[in-house]
Amino acid sequence: MRLVLALLFALLGLSGAAAQTLPYHADPSARDLVPNLAAVPSIRFLTTADFPPFNYRDKTGELVGFNVELARAVCADLNIACTIQAWPWEQAGKALEDGQGDALIAGIAMTPENGAIYDFTHIYLMLPGRFVMLQDAALSFDPAQLAGKTVAARRGSAHATFVRRYLPDAKLAEFDTEVLALEAVRDKAADAYFGDAMRASFWFNANPDCCAFAGEPYFRPDLFGDGLSVALAPGHDAVRQAIDYSLVRLKKSGVLDELYLRWFPIGFY
Repeated sequence: MRLVLALLFALLGLSGAAAQTLPYHADPSARDLVPNLAAVPSIRFLTTADFPPFNYRDKTGELVGFNVELARAVCADLNIACTIQAWPWEQAGKALEDGQGDALIAGIAMTPENGAIYDFTHIYLMLPGRFVMLQDAALSFDPAQLAGKTVAARRGSAHATFVRRYLPDAKLAEFDTEVLALEAVRDKAADAYFGDAMRASFWFNANPDCCAFAGEPYFRPDLFGDGLSVALAPGHDAVRQAIDYSLVRLKKSGVLDELYLRWFPIGFY
C-alpha cells in the first residue's frame, strides 16, 4: 500500500482545491473536557518517511505531509514543545513500545491485534470507498443502475468484496492496481470504478476531463478500516487526552479543514 501511494503521489502531484465536503469525525455536541495539560509539557511524535501524502521526505529531505503538519498543529494548539522523528516502518512501532517516543502518527491500522498493543486517539480522518464514472454518467448516478454493468476494482481488495456482496448483479472486473481499474473507466472498458477514494482523488489530477466521483462516500470500518488516528503506548492517558482535546479544537478553529484542503485539493468526501 505504501509503495503504491508513493508512486501515485510522485507521478500525479497536486492541483488546486475545489469546493468540497469536509471531514468531520468529532461529536459536535460533545463538551470540551480540558485535560491536565501540566502533565504533558511536550510530545515526542514518531512517524515514518514512506507514506505520502501523510508523512514522507520531500526533494530537499525535509519531513513533510498531512500527518507531520497535524502533529505540529497539535503542539502549537496546546502550546507545548514538539519533536517529530521519522523511523523505518518496520521499527516505528517498536520504538514507541520502547519509550523512544510518546505518540506514533503514521497510519497504523486500528485492528484488534494492534488494539492489544497500543491505545488510540479519536479518528481524525477516514478513507472511504467511492464510485468513479465518466463525468456525464456521474451526474445521474444510481447504484441500482449498475446491474448488468461492469464495475472495476483492485484485485483482492476490500472494495472488490464490497461489489460482490452488495452489487451481485454487476459484473466485477478486477485489476492489479487502482490506476489500471480507473483507466478502464476512462477508456470505457468498464462502466464504473469502486475503490479507495483518496487514491482516486490523486488520479483525477492527471485525468481532469475524464471522470468524477459518483454518489456519496461509503464509510465501512469492517471493510475499509476505521480510519486514521494516533497510536500510543498503553497507559499514556494524559498524552492521549491532550491530543483528543486538541483535535476537537483544531476542527472547530478550521485548522484541520485547512490542512485537509492543502493536502487533498480534490477532496474524497
